[in-house]
This record gives sequence, structure tokens and C-alpha cells, in this order.
Amino acid sequence: MFTIGMLMKVKPGCYPEYKKAHDELWPAIAKSMSDNKVSMEIFLYRDQLFLHAIAPSEADWDKSRQHPELRRWHDYMATLLQANTEGKIIFEELEKAFTFGDFGD
Repeated sequence: MFTIGMLMKVKPGCYPEYKKAHDELWPAIAKSMSDNKVSMEIFLYRDQLFLHAIAPSEADWDKSRQHPELRRWHDYMATLLQANTEGKIIFEELEKAFTFGDFGD
């Protein structure tokens, strides 16, 4: 099983729109994640978002990230999240510090 954790930062005042967008996740993106057996949860702590995702394999995760609508989704999310000078969302991939139970590698 593949697992990943990432941090993102919400721009001031943008969390309500971010939350609404995810509550109404675009069907094509949800289908791509489902088709590739990707499960994801995102937690909010102050202005930080912690994304945790699992997939059967890294290849499944990568395949779900190749859907053509994802580019447009990321462009939209870059208006709500901290982005670099090229307008790309800053995802900070986290080092795995501990694993127990069903997340085994």
C-alpha cells in the first residue's frame, strides 16, 4: 500500500471557498481517484492543511494524478492556497515518522 502526507497553506480568508470546493469535488476528479482506489482525507490546523492519501500502489496514485481535469483543479486551488512564483501550489511532502497497523509498507 502506498501512503503520502503533504502540507499546504490556505491563503487568508480562503478556507470557506476551499472547503466548499472540496465538498463539491468535481465528478471527473472523484471518479479518477475512485477508479485508482485512492482514498484521501485533508485536515485543517490553523492555516495549514494536512493531506493524507492511500492507494494500492504508487503507480495507482500517480495514475490518479494524471487526469486532465486535475490541472484545471490545481490552477483553481492555487488561487486559494499558497503558491510559488509560477502559480503552482506549494505542497510540502512529509517524511513518514511512524507507521502502525494497516498502513504497512
